Amino acid sequence: MASVINSFAIAGIDAYVVNIETDTIYGQPSVSIVGLGDAAVKEARERLEAAINHEKYEFPKMKVVINLAPCDMKKSGSHFDLGMAIGILIKTKQVTSDKINEFGFIGELSLNGQIRPCLGVLPMAIEAKKKGINNLIVPKENYTEAKLVSELNIFAFETLKEVIEFFENDIYDFKLSSYDRNTYNKSNLLDFRDVQGQDSIIDFVIAAAAGGHNMILSGSPGCGKSMIAKRIPTILPSMIEEEALEVTKIYSVAGLLKSRGSLVEARPFRSPHHNASMNSLIGGGNYAKPGEISLAHNGVLFLDEIAEFNKRTLEALRQPMEDNVVTISRVKYSHSYPASFMLVAAMNPCPCGYYGEERCHCTDYEVMKYRSKISGPILDRIDIQKYVQPVNFMDLSEHKEGRSSKELKDIVDKARKIQTNRYKSINSFNCNAQMTPALIKEFCVLDNESSKILRLAYERFKYSARTYHKFLRVARTFADLEESQRIRKDHVIKALLCRDLEKEQANMIVV
Repeated sequence: MASVINSFAIAGIDAYVVNIETDTIYGQPSVSIVGLGDAAVKEARERLEAAINHEKYEFPKMKVVINLAPCDMKKSGSHFDLGMAIGILIKTKQVTSDKINEFGFIGELSLNGQIRPCLGVLPMAIEAKKKGINNLIVPKENYTEAKLVSELNIFAFETLKEVIEFFENDIYDFKLSSYDRNTYNKSNLLDFRDVQGQDSIIDFVIAAAAGGHNMILSGSPGCGKSMIAKRIPTILPSMIEEEALEVTKIYSVAGLLKSRGSLVEARPFRSPHHNASMNSLIGGGNYAKPGEISLAHNGVLFLDEIAEFNKRTLEALRQPMEDNVVTISRVKYSHSYPASFMLVAAMNPCPCGYYGEERCHCTDYEVMKYRSKISGPILDRIDIQKYVQPVNFMDLSEHKEGRSSKELKDIVDKARKIQTNRYKSINSFNCNAQMTPALIKEFCVLDNESSKILRLAYERFKYSARTYHKFLRVARTFADLEESQRIRKDHVIKALLCRDLEKEQANMIVV
């Protein structure tokens, strides 16, 4: 009878249980690994023989067949090594244990029997808990990452020999591992008090952060667009534990955890360069790794100089911005990654950057061509579009400090708490930007005066239905900032003031 060992594989950012079945057959000594494994899985045969021999155990002089079930799903990674080695030793009766099925095994083996760390241990531990595999054997370096999942017995070892002795001695310590909630993120030195002379823009930034609205800032070089954008994470609400675990899972699968075992608590801030490929931004590659939009999940994706990005790459953002998830499909499989991010973009108003000033010599055609790099459908999905005026010399020379990030965060937290209570009965729903048309109809009721103002703007600028709903969502956020139950006329007016770019483009076309 074949031995069966529990291990795990990654699909997207989630894991599933893999049964490592090992059997020996009379015939030419060889190792055959089946079950749709990639090159790293196939190459395990040499690592297994070297590691077992190094630990003074006998590698079977028979044909060894190892099956990774389920067999119809592709598997990648070297973390099956430890489970396969234990399976061989169990099958050849060099290791015996009646509790082997109660354990899950994760770990890559070196040629001298060392157990090396692996990627994606956190989602594997989460899946182990779901499937009732309460005991997990992991590499020592992955111990603190695995113990982020409560109510699991985590056993960490450095060598294959230690694992074997653990089962041979039949001594099990089933004490639950302690739960340490740490963060690897250093304290943020950025603060909004450094931003001077942009008080009017800061009010719209607060609204964007409070409602989770996408935002684009346009202005001449040096006016403070990037400075403002990089400070937005400092005023966003802190992540709850479920959000932090989800972000940490993504970073674990992508191999980007700077400190194994630390929960990512600070909201992500991703700022890819404008030469980024579509796969790096959206996700993809041979094994469909998460892209920048997934790494920015529950945080901010900042596209500086957005007009310099490849237009085809930007167009690929359309569906994730609407659905908050991206599905990467290949011939034999597809993976879905969460992509609920707040898009913050910055751009110059024209190729030279000084549109409207005497030193600007760009023609209207050049300006239109430059701005057309951002298509109407993309612009339509950005709730707040504001011009950033150059800072007045007096504001800089007087060294006046702006409002601090702590002060702004308190305002944002109050508004977000109102939204959380409003949507508490709806799963994975915590801000106004995520409202569906049905919820807009329920929570964004306008009085006659407000409705008339919005209708006039709708008819004047020929807004789309999506834009109309975005106006209502933003107006709802302005009402929440003032702790108002109703959306008043001034809230609608503030929402209408959020679309500077669309209005100017409409006027240019008319001219």
